Amino acid sequence: MSKTRETATLGGGCFWCTEAALEQLAGVESVTSGYAGGHVDDPTYEAVCSGSTGHAEVVQVEFDPAVLAYEDVLEAFFEIHDPTQLNRQGPDVGSQYRSIVLYHDETQREVAEAYVDALDSAYDDDVVTEIEPLETFYRAEEHHQDYFAKNPDDAYCTFHAKPKMETVREKFDATVAE
Repeated sequence: MSKTRETATLGGGCFWCTEAALEQLAGVESVTSGYAGGHVDDPTYEAVCSGSTGHAEVVQVEFDPAVLAYEDVLEAFFEIHDPTQLNRQGPDVGSQYRSIVLYHDETQREVAEAYVDALDSAYDDDVVTEIEPLETFYRAEEHHQDYFAKNPDDAYCTFHAKPKMETVREKFDATVAE
């Protein structure tokens, strides 16, 4: 029996932007914003933003591996953020915005490590993406879920999420329109 759903957990800056871009990929069933990689149980957005919890803003991408391979999810993820920026993405600064892949099993670990190793030669600067096992994913507060869809005219979304969404539409098989 083949898997009908797989999960990828990724952090590459603000989860609003990552969620809005990746949910457009054909084969993606859902994207949930949340927190992972830290040392505090049930963190809040405010606590994560303080940088004191060790968590990153991440998204969990549920996808159909018969339509979209894990490697393809990684490709889109690395296309929409700069994996050479340490503890930041664009205007967002702090360890909560770090580039991180949280793997769910050994196959994902191996694929992510190979992908990052290959990607490293494509950049002048070192790729700083962390690759760690997912221990616990904490769903972000409800107002952070589908943030772009709920707030398409928000200035942050206009300047940061929209360009990432356009990149996904131009380079990948996208299924969702604004």
